[in-house]
Formats: sequence, structure tokens, C-alpha cells
Amino acid sequence: QVQLIESGGGLVQAGGSLRLSCAASGRTFGSYTMGWFRQAPGKEREFVATIWWSDGNTYYADSVKGRFTISRDNAKNMMYLQMNSLKPEDTAVYYCVARPSLVIETMPALYTYWGQGTQVTVSS
Repeated sequence: QVQLIESGGGLVQAGGSLRLSCAASGRTFGSYTMGWFRQAPGKEREFVATIWWSDGNTYYADSVKGRFTISRDNAKNMMYLQMNSLKPEDTAVYYCVARPSLVIETMPALYTYWGQGTQVTVSS
């Protein structure tokens, strides 16, 4: 059973940085797409970024491109989201996700596995 555990959320001022981590276990993730979604209060879940576990190919939402960087450490089974130049509109619960496919998708329903989420709050 795939298990995803996020950490690293918190409160930060606008313009600051945070790094989220996701510990993945339960599978060999070579043929998986991993990623991050977020959900702000009263809004639908929103795609943030994805990465192919095998070769590190990445894809970002326009809203975070140039500010966020997704990466992974295959040896440690860890995925990261480095978030810089944070804005109040980045405030949300951030979820680590995984799907057993190398087709990049931005719809949350197409991701099989989800972590419990970690809160990121950006104050103005």
C-alpha cells in the first residue's frame, strides 16, 4: 500500500520561502508520476506541480512557475517542493500525490494516492 506523508508546512510572511517534503513508501515508484496539489478554503483542489520519479521530468502550474521547484531524491524515496517568493494567495493545504502512470495530468481525480496534507499560510 502506497503511503505519502507530508511535512514542512507553516506560517511565513509574503516574499518568504518554505520547503515541503513528502516521504513515499510502499512501492517502487519508477513508473509513477508524483506531485503536489493544494486546496484553499472554499476552493477546489488545484494542481501545483508534477515530477516523473524515473527521470525527474517536471511540469508546473502557471501560477507557481518560476517560484516553486519540485524535486525528488530516489535513494531516500523523498519528494520536495521548494516554494520561494510566497504570496498570500499561496495559502492552502498542500497535498502530496502519486499515480501509477507517466502521463502528466492536472486533474486531482486522476491521482490514486494522497497524503494527509500540510498547511501553508502566507501572511501579507
